[in-house]
This record gives sequence, structure tokens and C-alpha cells, in this order.
Amino acid sequence: MAGRLTAMGSRIMGGHGAAARAAASALRNRAGMGLPAGRHIVPDKPLPVNDELVWDNGTPFPEPCVDRLAPHIGKYEALAWLCGGLSFFAALGLAAVVNDKASKMPYTPKVYPFDNLRAELGDRS
Repeated sequence: MAGRLTAMGSRIMGGHGAAARAAASALRNRAGMGLPAGRHIVPDKPLPVNDELVWDNGTPFPEPCVDRLAPHIGKYEALAWLCGGLSFFAALGLAAVVNDKASKMPYTPKVYPFDNLRAELGDRS
């Protein structure tokens, strides 16, 4: 598309097409860097059964998409850890609601001089 547009612009301006070919070549090659994600390889034979589960980015060691970081931990142990962590944060939130000082005393207590005006307010001790 960009090559056609630059060729048309070159013809309108009266050029011989050399600038259009150079611009189209530069745009096509992306300044020598190639495509953003490497070469696109079109498969010529059927893909393996679980091909979508392997991330093959051209390195010698393709890695699985689903990481198995700790294969020795079962799904029920992982569920127990998840529930334990969520219940900890639920208990922390409940403790914050129960001990909410701002809702019990929504104003700042006034502090007066002379021992909080004890004698001035009628304390006879």
C-alpha cells in the first residue's frame, strides 16, 4: 500500500520512479529491522496436537505456555493456600471495621489548657 502511494506521488511529481522504489523498499523492510515479531512461518504440514500450548519464539528451547512452577503441589493444597490467604485478608478487613475509631468519634476531642479547664468547669477536687 505504501509502495503504491509513493509510486503514485512520484509519478505526479514527474519523477522516474527511483524515489518511489527506494521509499517502497525502505517502508517494506522497516529500516532494516524486519517485521515486529520476527518472520512469519506458514505451516506446510499439520500441526501437532497440543501446539497451542507451546510458546515457540525461535529459541532452541520452546517453553510451555502454562507454567508448572511447582508440580509437587496438588490442586487441593493450592486451594487451601488460596482460601487461607483470602480468609486472612477478610479477617484483617473485619478487624478494621470493628476497630473503626473514626466512626465512633467523628470529631477531634478538644483539649483545653490548665488541665483541660478542670477548675473553671467546676471540679472541686
